[in-house]
Amino acid sequence: MGFLEASIIHQKFHLYDVPIQTVGKALMVGVVGKPNTGKSTFFSAATLVPVEIASYPFTTIKPNRGIGYVRTPCVCKEFNVKDNPKNSTCIDGIRLIPVELIDCAGLVPGAWQGRGLGNQFLDEIRKADALIHIVDAAGTTDSEGKLCKLGSHDPAEDVRFLEKEMTMWLAQILKRDWSKIARTVGSGTEDLFTLLEERFSGLAIKRTHVMEALRKTELNAEKPILWSDDDLIKFLDVLRRISKPMLIAANKIDLLPAEENAERLKELDYTVVPCCAEAELALRRAAEKKLVDYKPGDCNFEVMKPKELTEVQNKALKVVQERILQKFGSTGVQEAINMAFFKLLNMIVVYPIEDLEHLSDHEGRVLPDAYIVPYGTTARQLAYLIHTELGESFIYAVEAHEKKRIGEDHVLKDRDVVSIVSAKKRG
Repeated sequence: MGFLEASIIHQKFHLYDVPIQTVGKALMVGVVGKPNTGKSTFFSAATLVPVEIASYPFTTIKPNRGIGYVRTPCVCKEFNVKDNPKNSTCIDGIRLIPVELIDCAGLVPGAWQGRGLGNQFLDEIRKADALIHIVDAAGTTDSEGKLCKLGSHDPAEDVRFLEKEMTMWLAQILKRDWSKIARTVGSGTEDLFTLLEERFSGLAIKRTHVMEALRKTELNAEKPILWSDDDLIKFLDVLRRISKPMLIAANKIDLLPAEENAERLKELDYTVVPCCAEAELALRRAAEKKLVDYKPGDCNFEVMKPKELTEVQNKALKVVQERILQKFGSTGVQEAINMAFFKLLNMIVVYPIEDLEHLSDHEGRVLPDAYIVPYGTTARQLAYLIHTELGESFIYAVEAHEKKRIGEDHVLKDRDVVSIVSAKKRG
């Protein structure tokens, strides 16, 4: 437990009592990394689910699942209305939409071979659509997560090790049937795309991922029997990167070597977010106690009850403000979650309504729902996501900003407010 977290009174709670989005497939982001990097602190800060936090490897023995939030400006301000959110929360014009996060136990080199608690935890991220890799940017932990001298470990090694572990994990899964798959493709009875999609079912790896990986590697999809072992690993490495996109949360950014290391991590061709999970957790706990006014992702906070703060708490908050918020603009926790969904997964937010005039549902709730959907979603696809019957009876939709009628193939934009007209609704 760090100074910042210890300085705020602990309490077990959920910040926003709203259900996770249930429309369509709920996307899940995995929080991964080696032991003792601050993963569990990041997870607790993001979800406020109480988990065991300690400075030794394998604190997290079973994966923790929880609800975090993506943060986006709500459209209520544009329409100058008071909204009544149902599946999300709106605070001062900021819409917080629940999403699922999973905190996987720390991986160590050789995990794919079963070392440590390896395969058990690799299996836990099989359904993750994207990954947030928590890296000890200050270099205070070695390759196995044991404490070492500040700055003595290169965090880039941790990124490369995780890449290898995941690629070899995929190889271990595929090699069981690779000879059979290659022969089947060679006989012309099945194509490689279909067979690999089936083999990786349950791992959130899609046919489009396989096709893109083959395109990038320029390997012969019609004669995989000619692939060498190196070709196979090369293909799986690219497939891993496409199907499990990852960003780096450069944690412990408040420690001296971390900022320089974070810049070097960008050379590995990942999005890198400077992060101090401990500071976010302290602010979230202080906000719950109403000691400060703070929303996840804010660049500042306001002390609400200065007389109730101890000298230690005041000092901790001052450290957060000066070393983190003023320097980096945020603690990085909310930014990492937002980027995982909006950048890695290319999602947008849309607001379905029923009553166009009042921007409400049938119960009169204004802008009740905010849905996270993939970029490229059409009006009719949104209707299907809401309800199969609504999709089947779709006639047209109306976008509330321009009050313009749109057809079934119209591609929705971020922040669209959409009223769907169906045959059932007309009847």
